[in-house]
Amino acid sequence: MPAEKVRVEVEGRNLEVSNLDKVLYPGVGFTKGEVIDYYTRIAPVLLPHLRDRPLTRIRYPNGVGESFFFEKNAPASTPDWVRQERLPAPGSSKGRDELDYVVADDLPTLVWLANLAALELHTPQWRVGTRRQGDPRPDLMVVDLDPGAPAALAECCVVAVRMRDRLAEDGIASYPKTSGKKGMQLCCPIAGKQSADEVSAYARRVAEELERGEPKLVTAKMAKRLRPGKIFIDWSQNNAAKTTVAPYSLRAGAVPAASAPLTWDEVEAVTSGEVGAVRQFTAAEVLDRAQEYGDLMAELLVPGPKLPR
Repeated sequence: MPAEKVRVEVEGRNLEVSNLDKVLYPGVGFTKGEVIDYYTRIAPVLLPHLRDRPLTRIRYPNGVGESFFFEKNAPASTPDWVRQERLPAPGSSKGRDELDYVVADDLPTLVWLANLAALELHTPQWRVGTRRQGDPRPDLMVVDLDPGAPAALAECCVVAVRMRDRLAEDGIASYPKTSGKKGMQLCCPIAGKQSADEVSAYARRVAEELERGEPKLVTAKMAKRLRPGKIFIDWSQNNAAKTTVAPYSLRAGAVPAASAPLTWDEVEAVTSGEVGAVRQFTAAEVLDRAQEYGDLMAELLVPGPKLPR
């Protein structure tokens, strides 16, 4: 049966959306139409975090229980009004020196991506136009907290507070969010004047310092055999070739959870034993939180300090 197509106008752009009733999260019956609706409604707080950042999309054309694929290059069917940036592609599996990345600066692009079942939106820690001697200059540092079972989100919160306090000693502010899967991340605005290697080196140094202080709770080592019962502080997320799920992006899982910015009060409540203060929030809950709090990560849009050497 041919796909049912509907023509819509979004901020002056004509788009064709299709199969709005197609279920993309079969466990709860969440449809493509609901995915498009979520991204349309969350756009005011999401788009500033996507602006000028080349997107890596994870597409689930037949839903989260079926095959998926990572997409960096703009597909052949990309409308001419979608912003594309030709950039070096470090580590490209296709052996290409450059790729034409999609940059989602506006709502029509976001709706177009949602219609392609691009459920997950991942961005690097740097923006387009920040390269010096060929290397990008990150304006964010990301600390990824990955729990090894039986450690879980509660232990992530404990480590997040430790990391926040340690970074604050160097004048670095940090803003927490859930990953939308099992862990969480701290995002830190920085000056955008240092290389990704320098940012990674600093993040690694702090992670290893926390590991020495609490070796039973924290590991900064990559080896998975060392992770059970601990929180792995993944400092390598700051590599120029790596991306992190964007704030407010959906995640592919049993339910349509999204990467949710948190307040530090919520994180500290977990460390005091309050159950449920932090969890992986659903799309509906993230929309409610955005209405209540606004963008809890708005400070990421303002340049921060240089990292100490």
